[in-house]
Amino acid sequence: MTDRPKTPLLDRVDSPADLKQFSDAELIRLSHELRQETISAVSVTGGHLGAGLGVVELTVALHAVFDTPRDKLVWDVSHQCYPHKILTKRRDRIRTLRMKDGLSGFTKRTESPYDPFGAAHSSTSISAALGFAVARDLGGVVPEGLGDAIAVIGDGSMSAGMAYEAMNNAGHLKKRMFVILNDNEMSIAPPVGAMSAYLTRLYAEEPFQELKAAAKGAVSMLPGPFREGAKRAKDMLKGMAVGGTLFEQLGFSYLGPIDGHDLNQLLPVLRTVKARATGPVLIHVITKKGKGYGPAEAARDKGHATAKFNVLTGEQSKAPSNAPSYTRVFADSLIAQAADDDKICAVTAAMPDGTGLNLFAERYPSRCFDVGIAEQHGVTFSAALAAGGMKPFCTIYSTFLQRGYDQVVHDVAIQRLPVRFAIDRAGLVGADGATHAGSFDVAFLANLPGFVVMAAADEAELVHMVATAAAHDDGPIAFRFPRGEGAGVTMPERGQPLEIGKGRIIAEGKRVALLSFGTRLSEVEKAAEALRAKGITPTIADARFAKPLDREMILRLAADHEALITIEEGAVGGFGSHVAQLLSDEGVFDAGLKYRSMVLPDTFIDQASPADMYAVAGMNAEHIEAKVLDVLGIASIGAQRA
Repeated sequence: MTDRPKTPLLDRVDSPADLKQFSDAELIRLSHELRQETISAVSVTGGHLGAGLGVVELTVALHAVFDTPRDKLVWDVSHQCYPHKILTKRRDRIRTLRMKDGLSGFTKRTESPYDPFGAAHSSTSISAALGFAVARDLGGVVPEGLGDAIAVIGDGSMSAGMAYEAMNNAGHLKKRMFVILNDNEMSIAPPVGAMSAYLTRLYAEEPFQELKAAAKGAVSMLPGPFREGAKRAKDMLKGMAVGGTLFEQLGFSYLGPIDGHDLNQLLPVLRTVKARATGPVLIHVITKKGKGYGPAEAARDKGHATAKFNVLTGEQSKAPSNAPSYTRVFADSLIAQAADDDKICAVTAAMPDGTGLNLFAERYPSRCFDVGIAEQHGVTFSAALAAGGMKPFCTIYSTFLQRGYDQVVHDVAIQRLPVRFAIDRAGLVGADGATHAGSFDVAFLANLPGFVVMAAADEAELVHMVATAAAHDDGPIAFRFPRGEGAGVTMPERGQPLEIGKGRIIAEGKRVALLSFGTRLSEVEKAAEALRAKGITPTIADARFAKPLDREMILRLAADHEALITIEEGAVGGFGSHVAQLLSDEGVFDAGLKYRSMVLPDTFIDQASPADMYAVAGMNAEHIEAKVLDVLGIASIGAQRA
């Protein structure tokens, strides 16, 4: 058990209202205690450490100045919300973060009134804060009341167009609201794009802005060099765009940059704007991700997503891998393909490490593009790369690809452009819960004309699917694979393109056919083994393709068996629905085929281990076995005997 830090001031905090009783000096000491408590908790649970450490002082200041939950504090993405959860009546549960039946790793409306808006994807906070501000002014009624609305958004999240859409609208409506630009000079990956360069220029020259100076004493009282710095900063801010800064042009009052780790700056500024603001205000705060914990500060990703770790050393406790991860297999396969084809290039949206493209970028830097948090742009950019004769692999998590869906339809599918979609994090992903579950991509891609949609059953199949995508120039193609380790199968030396729309028979049997799409195949094989012990020998098939379906194989399975069951790691409307449509069109049901489709349930499943989540979904080996027995009418006989 990790020794708990001593936290005498934090022990006196039951809710944010208690912070109002503290002096500014006590709030500074409280911040130190809150940082230690956060480090201690995440060392036990694992999770997003660096982001939370970067906003400790900001979290304390916001809760001390504003009146949450009446005032709506909206955390963008909410990787940084652990200190917030500790202060908002959840400290007793903080060591259940990201665990089954524990606290979510993100803000969640059903968890607490202090989480007015759930988040786990980026760039939604300004839109949400504006919505709360307008609801307030229109007389909206919620149990906690409606006061001020405060959005906290990171510089990395500002690369998404939605943030600017919201700011433009807020500036037009002129509603009182606050946006805290939490500028840590870093998203998960090093920040890319002109926005980051703009922010970098803003604070390159000892920035002192009027309000900060007023909080610390008049500019004229500052030492000479600082006084000159203040003047330069003011001139720079005013000259950055015609007639004012970018933010001022959008209709916001701009304050900053200020030191986000200095409560002597944060508190006066927040108190001033709370007392005086009449319209939208943007406060530019400079923070350091991982602040106050050496191992996080030293890490390249600043402690973005950590496993459980030793507090003293920062060493993470990760179990040794028995098989390569799917992500690594994808990256190695793509690098191998790119060695033979100089037209292959790769696009990711702020996830080079998570998608394995950091390895590709090391080998082929001129052919790898991190577009920042901008999935819509990433998809259309890939479409034009394809139109320009390249072979782009648009590599995005399933749950983030949802953000670029219109572009997938309008810019890729309708134009039949050969964009290769490599979809990581397919299926249920564990600790990140419902927000990151890859549940819907098969359904939203397989209904698009001209799309080829594949799913790898194991890591060897993934190698072949990368080769298939590389060779496929006749329209868009997608392949999906899960997070985590592969099945430990023998790996091919080289990927071979698969025949489009052709599945494979794994094992011949009778009575019931199990048609798997994706990595549930290993669970299907376990179920089949248990069934053989009961005298039932199922046929096992791997579909490989949800579109186009292997019509010949599926119709043969239907003709030769009394029952056909499909299994997939996706929501209703995906592979199984397409199979049902085929069988219906061919009149197969008229002959009495027993058909069942095992899909994810019609609910959002909370975080737990992937195995536990699939247990909730009813998609592990024992559930497949039970489904077979039920369809064949054997389960009821067993129940009568019992």
